[in-house]
Amino acid sequence: MKFAVTGASGLIGSALVASLRQGGDQVLTLVRRTPASGQEIAWDPVAPHGGLTPAALDGVDVVVHLAGAGIAGRRWTDSYKEEIRASRVSGTRAIAGLLAGMESPPVLLSGSAVGWYGDTGGREVDESAPAGQGFLAGVVSEWEAAADPAREAGIRVVTLRTGVVISRAGGVLGQVLPLFRLGLGARLGSGSQAMSWVALADWIRAARFLAGQAGVSGPVNITAPNPVTNTEFTAALAGALHRPALLSIPTPVLSLALGGVTSDLLTSARVMPRRLQQAGFGFSLPDLPGVLTAELAAAGSAA
Repeated sequence: MKFAVTGASGLIGSALVASLRQGGDQVLTLVRRTPASGQEIAWDPVAPHGGLTPAALDGVDVVVHLAGAGIAGRRWTDSYKEEIRASRVSGTRAIAGLLAGMESPPVLLSGSAVGWYGDTGGREVDESAPAGQGFLAGVVSEWEAAADPAREAGIRVVTLRTGVVISRAGGVLGQVLPLFRLGLGARLGSGSQAMSWVALADWIRAARFLAGQAGVSGPVNITAPNPVTNTEFTAALAGALHRPALLSIPTPVLSLALGGVTSDLLTSARVMPRRLQQAGFGFSLPDLPGVLTAELAAAGSAA
């Protein structure tokens, strides 16, 4: 198949592109700089249709749209919160508008997040649940709605509601691993909040699976079937490293450090991959301890 991928330099995007090419698929990446090869296309996420004509994606079977400002690693000032929102909404609107103008448009797998559900108090939710409350839930609602031009044109659109991606290469695990190795791992807040996660390898498998499932459209949760609490995550990672994790970071301290978005980052929702499993997808890494063991073993062999 022929794919086009935005956000190809990110944690998920770079792994997806590598997997697709290793599997024999052709991949074009949309970049915001001068293309370095014939496998890259320059685009502008804030321009109408991304500054592209429909001919730019001729022959593409699937567009995987993952571009957006990072959630973690920066303090959420008002200006950065707007960047988080605008980067997702404007880019998705541009891609959807471009595809809607094509005679033979590709499938659109459009990035989304489990932030859609907001804080459910830890109860299980699936794709049938309504949007929740809070900044992230509002962003995700706008993000998904921005793909409406493609849906209205009859294009199959799958919104990939992604949980916390577990990979030693980055994301949450990549950020906290150095601290845990030093025995400075800590529970966040009460530690009771549910964390819906997915191994990076399973995310890649799920995206490739969904690309070929002609009967699947709409929101699909890409989360492992076994969510954990923050306390369980902390204990599992500390145990895998054979390090203590006796610390906790109180909510007021988190609020001060994170710029007033603690309520969004400490939300609790057990997000289940109902539609993915109903479509016949099987997780290769369904349990967190197994994922952490695999990631740490790979990190050790790489070192």
